[in-house]
Amino acid sequence: MSKPWQPHAHHILDAIAKIRRIQMRGDLTQDDILYDAALRNLQTLSESTQHLPDQLKAAWPDIPWRDISGFRNILVHNYLGEIDPRTVATVIDRHLEMLETSIRAMLANDG
Repeated sequence: MSKPWQPHAHHILDAIAKIRRIQMRGDLTQDDILYDAALRNLQTLSESTQHLPDQLKAAWPDIPWRDISGFRNILVHNYLGEIDPRTVATVIDRHLEMLETSIRAMLANDG
């Protein structure tokens, strides 16, 4: 029997909520503490998506699951800090809402 995926889905939603709170504190492209906090939550979020079942992710083809997973690898292995804060802000602004909507729908459809 496979492990339940729902805790990972809730972990993703928690990370998204934290990123939103980080954004409310200021511009992460201008504040390295906010940037680091956002990056850490993106890493957590990306890691958690890897624990969602493939058949479940297949039902949400508009979400770039492979890119999210790849982004996690870039974050984890980029030891020299060469990730542009504007790129991170753009990822957050363009993709987080759609991901959140999909995760909430997955959880709603599970019940």
